Amino acid sequence: MTNAAAPAPGALEFKDDYTPAEAARVIRNSKGLPVGVRPKLVWTPAKIALWAAIAVVCAVAWSVLAVSRGEQISAIWFIVVALSSYAIAYRFYAYYIQIKIMRTDDANATPAERVHDGANFERTDRRVLFGQHFAAISGAGPLVGPILAAQMGYLPSTLWIILGVIFAGAVQDMMMLWISARRRGRSFGQMATDEMGKFGGMILSIFLVVMTAIAMAFLALVAINAMASSPWAVFSIAMTIPIALVMGCYQRFLRPGRVIETTILGFALLILDIVAGGWIAESSLASVFTLSKPALVIALVIYSFAAAALPHWLLVTPRDYLSTLMKIGTLALLVVGIVIANPSVRFPAVSELAFVSNGPTFSGSLFPFLFITIACGALSGFHGAVASGLTPKAVEKENQIRMIGYGSMLVESFTAIIALIAAVTLSQGLYFSTNMSAAQIQAAAGQSYSASASAETNAVAAVDGLKVSDIEGNHLATTWESTDEAGNPRTYEGEEALTRAAADLGEKTIVSRTGGATTFAMGMANFLKSYLGGQGAMAFWYHFAIMFEALFILTTVDNGTRVARYQIGELLGNVRKLRKFADPTWKPGNIVTTLIATALWGGLLWMGVADANGGINSMVPIFGISNQLLAAACFVLVTVCVVKMGYVKYAWVTIVPLVWDVAVTFTADVQKIFGPLSYFAVARKYQAQIASGSLEGKALENAQAGLSNAYLDGVLSVFFLVMMAAFVVVGVVVVVRTLAAGRFGAKTTSEELFAESQWFAPSGLVATGLEKKVQREYAAKLHALKAEAAE
Repeated sequence: MTNAAAPAPGALEFKDDYTPAEAARVIRNSKGLPVGVRPKLVWTPAKIALWAAIAVVCAVAWSVLAVSRGEQISAIWFIVVALSSYAIAYRFYAYYIQIKIMRTDDANATPAERVHDGANFERTDRRVLFGQHFAAISGAGPLVGPILAAQMGYLPSTLWIILGVIFAGAVQDMMMLWISARRRGRSFGQMATDEMGKFGGMILSIFLVVMTAIAMAFLALVAINAMASSPWAVFSIAMTIPIALVMGCYQRFLRPGRVIETTILGFALLILDIVAGGWIAESSLASVFTLSKPALVIALVIYSFAAAALPHWLLVTPRDYLSTLMKIGTLALLVVGIVIANPSVRFPAVSELAFVSNGPTFSGSLFPFLFITIACGALSGFHGAVASGLTPKAVEKENQIRMIGYGSMLVESFTAIIALIAAVTLSQGLYFSTNMSAAQIQAAAGQSYSASASAETNAVAAVDGLKVSDIEGNHLATTWESTDEAGNPRTYEGEEALTRAAADLGEKTIVSRTGGATTFAMGMANFLKSYLGGQGAMAFWYHFAIMFEALFILTTVDNGTRVARYQIGELLGNVRKLRKFADPTWKPGNIVTTLIATALWGGLLWMGVADANGGINSMVPIFGISNQLLAAACFVLVTVCVVKMGYVKYAWVTIVPLVWDVAVTFTADVQKIFGPLSYFAVARKYQAQIASGSLEGKALENAQAGLSNAYLDGVLSVFFLVMMAAFVVVGVVVVVRTLAAGRFGAKTTSEELFAESQWFAPSGLVATGLEKKVQREYAAKLHALKAEAAE
């Protein structure tokens, strides 16, 4: 879906009515074409009053969340504190980085304009690209991580989700997009080779390929757990593929540049798709779309191969844009639902589980594992891979980088806040019953566990055995708000609460639905039914949420496969006889590298599906650690580039989050290699069980799968720690040598030489008044130049 240069009706006549101040901000090339507008922070009394008010509201909201104890508080405070914090950060901190470090220049052509091959390098409308980039980075992390981390209370998670994204996650995404856009859209690994030498580049390239495979397997596993045995979700997700193809062809051939028309078409088809999914689920065709987990693995691998190999504009871009319409629209509906329902927070600010290392949803202490578990909601190294090599190949103008890089990460963080609200407004007993695996329930229930009892009975026994208090200091309870047979409001408790919740949601059971997807869907259904359909609509909104989550995640999988394809191609291209693989336009190379990428994460996904705990429990830590280690690598590379450019006094912007991230991830990795939380300790436990001869049948099969996963995760943990430690050392050496040499500037880096832009596009989602004037002048002058050339 490309941006249209074609002038709008009435745009060919331009009257120069710029004020002197406006004229000074217009950037022109040597032909006199306006190609950009210089960013400027303009203060007026009204703006000063507005931002002062936002700051006061932000401070009050933070105070409520931080000091409230022993009483229920409204979940609306989470919305207020998040949105006000994001607004301040985007307007001031991100702008500061853009002006002082990035120094974006719209007079300089981006890779999409320099190359423009119509396949990988394609100028894409900023609104569409924002949606595509957001869809590519927003996978399972912001939905799963905060929900699992909620076991430790709402305050630690809220602090990291909001402050972490402002000072780390969004900074990383924006600056990785910036350095890649200045280097012809090169991928992370190739930039590391160019800036830090072949040794550092090789380390990172290998790490990237392995980590991306793990990330794709983890994200796909969460989606598969959500879609398994759900014909509604499977049908609705499958139909987004032909809808995307229709959108891509409509935008490319039928109505080029008509973004709003394509949006309306895609939205209408998407709504029809969702409704049709409900019809299918109730029809005789339900069995056709009721797929097992292994069948979903095969289907997902085939789809991802096609999405990565086909031209970007045909499937990936329109499908990502389509999913973003649904994501942003659903988030807006959820915010309205939270405001109307005004749910109370049931979880304490900090729970007893924050001080132990054997929590029921994930193991590990608050530091470092809460930060590892939340992952993408605050900071994600995988985003750096998307922001380098994928998005920069499509960005129109450099001044769009703040909006796309920093802005989209803020939206993802807000998604994580919504997911946290969904968890902490449920009763804690319901939350733990849903997110504990069968093995964890058995362990928590102890002597109260009965193999002949129902899953609900054992879940309640397990909850009763947990030493956890609610926000008012009472022992956690298992409750569910619903209606009785007469339609009157009623609070169900204990086993009856779990049974009634499943019935309201149209499920047979909600016990041991690990991974957070079911928890989010329950919370989402609670919010939406408050003003859209009432209690009778719970099942509809629950299944809508499951489809929403799966679509949310799968858009990251197809983009991740394309990213892995680029990485593998550039890695193979370092071998002299395989150099042609580094060319992303070589079709045979695309097919080979895509096959390798899908085989890598498809194999890991198959192992995850075979895990007795649904794969989630074993994959969350390894995904989180590798993801955060990759974030550290992003900060190392960006720091090297910042220092080489001579902006040493601003290097703290990347060094501070780098030091924090290294402390967190290296500590977590060491704990997962040595000690009682290590994968090798888990492997020894499984080995002992197998060797005892007491297991047979399914139990023996599960233990063997668990043993294989534990050893694989342990070996990968060692690999990650060694590789990233070496990469950090290489980065430090490069920085020290650069400072010692005293040579700075673009000539000391791999940054492309300046190339004059011939293109104009606004910087933000909504064009300013000045940008609209420039757009009209650009269209008129471009038309005149074309007419002159034709003569």
